[in-house]
Amino acid sequence: MPPHLLAPRPGRWLWTCRAGFEAHLYEELAWAGAQPRLLGEALVESDGVPGLKPAFARAGHRVVTPLLEGTPESVAQAAARAVAALSTRGPWAVQAFTPDTPRANTQTARAEALEAAVRAQLPAERLLDDEQRAREAGALLVGLCVAPEGVVVGAVAASEALSLAPGGRRRMKRAGESPSRAAMKLEEALDGLAFEPGRGDVCVDLGAAPGGWTQRLVSRGARVVAVDPAKLMPELAAHPRVRHMQESAFAYAPEEPVDWLFCDMAWRPLEVAQLLAKWGRRGWAHHLVANIKLPMKDKNPWLMRVRHTLAGEGGWEGISVRQLYHDRDEVTVTAHRMR
Repeated sequence: MPPHLLAPRPGRWLWTCRAGFEAHLYEELAWAGAQPRLLGEALVESDGVPGLKPAFARAGHRVVTPLLEGTPESVAQAAARAVAALSTRGPWAVQAFTPDTPRANTQTARAEALEAAVRAQLPAERLLDDEQRAREAGALLVGLCVAPEGVVVGAVAASEALSLAPGGRRRMKRAGESPSRAAMKLEEALDGLAFEPGRGDVCVDLGAAPGGWTQRLVSRGARVVAVDPAKLMPELAAHPRVRHMQESAFAYAPEEPVDWLFCDMAWRPLEVAQLLAKWGRRGWAHHLVANIKLPMKDKNPWLMRVRHTLAGEGGWEGISVRQLYHDRDEVTVTAHRMR
């Protein structure tokens, strides 16, 4: 790891990741032929490769400027000029963020001030505040990466962005009634989907206990079959839209196909993937959201096997594998099957 942040090269891609996972992201990019380079903690640079969506990247921007240094005023002016030169038409969504490291997080106030200063120098009629609207409007998502060593300006079409959150850090609030941190993982996973389970949808939650995911699904109006030998929270077990099946997820079979399959089990990744593949192969569910736990080493080879199992053996389509902000040694998988 470089002792200080290296300046990225304009035209290449700047990827953010969870601190400590730089080597996994680097390896993933190298396997894709993207010629990666470690820039510093939580930051990796690479060439662009069509269709590349690294699992271990939280967000990615094409670099517009090298490392900007100087007074806050001069940096803001240089950044605003760079943004203004990006596009003569269409709206911008401007976000400032810091790499997710203890050292860089001390720059949060500086990042907020820079974002405000840059926005103040751009035409107000071309600026968007709402992230989802930016994607729908075909806006350019501009990222101001603020590190102790300087500022990097990057951009990506909002419609193609890995994440609409600044730096890919989608912080979800833990509801007071949520029984576990797992609920925030589900909320973040659903936040990135085009649509999510709602009133009347039937969901199966494999490995449900104590009920973090089941609780969040019920709050959306869904009906949930919670599968786990362990007990659910009493209020969930008694809920009229929850049916608790106290048996192994590997033995359970639904009576009829369901709308959504959810899975967050602390189990070996390939065995979980084979279980999910069985559901896809037999047409038991139309949409999939699963959290896959990863081993301490050789994460990328395991991810390749998981992808191959889900697609090749299970027939799942549109497979997305991402390490989200609330994931630790795990990734979130989403997929679907045609009805």
